[in-house]
Amino acid sequence: MHGLGKFVMGGLILGGLALAIPAGSWAQPGINFSVSQGNGPMGMQVQMNTQSSPKQLSNLLEIFLILTVISLAPSILILCTSFTRILIVLSFLRQAMGVSHIPPNQVLIAMALFLTAFNMMPVWDQIQARAVQPYTRGAISWEDASRQGVEPLRQFMLRQTRPKDLSLFLKLARQKNVHSVADVPLLVVIPAFIISEMRAAFIIGFLLYLPFLVIDMVVASILLSMGMMMLPPVMISLPFKILLFVLVDGWNLLIGSLMRSFH
Repeated sequence: MHGLGKFVMGGLILGGLALAIPAGSWAQPGINFSVSQGNGPMGMQVQMNTQSSPKQLSNLLEIFLILTVISLAPSILILCTSFTRILIVLSFLRQAMGVSHIPPNQVLIAMALFLTAFNMMPVWDQIQARAVQPYTRGAISWEDASRQGVEPLRQFMLRQTRPKDLSLFLKLARQKNVHSVADVPLLVVIPAFIISEMRAAFIIGFLLYLPFLVIDMVVASILLSMGMMMLPPVMISLPFKILLFVLVDGWNLLIGSLMRSFH
């Protein structure tokens, strides 16, 4: 069983290395791969000598950067776009109306995703025109495509970021050689954009709470004056809040105001 364990573990290591090395590089003379018997805890030693050309290293670096971007795609979608503000405002609306599970979380997230796609479409068109299409045609290198592709998203975040938040993270990062907005690094823009979005979402949520809070207070006062203290005011005010939201065409007003807040 001890020998079987060594064989299985050795197979896992070889399989992992096979996945890590790009296809076609086994037959290249620049890579020498060897497995020998050793005295280590697994009873074998794996040696891989690489003598890659600069072009091969550049291709490996491009693959590594692409995989990194793909792995960070959910975080980029959530924190570097309008998704955060939209989802928080929709959650505030649900809490203000007093319906804790209507609409369901899946509906809110899907709605926020589609609204984010609609709002970010001009930014995506700029990324396509500046970076994706020229890179697929071979007109620009990967470095130029990365720089050109990030710039539209960076400009979008800067338009939504307060100067006060940007100044805060510049001080925390101890960036002293920043003379204009163009010199602000992306790692400073992203956290400043996030807290600016959180602040904007909480302001909109506070404004959403006000009309529904007035209805709750009116209903509670009426029930108290009638001596019906044992009846929960929320149970009576909920239909009135839903009726008010429907009569004023709340979804149209809310989504329209929310989309216009990004321009």
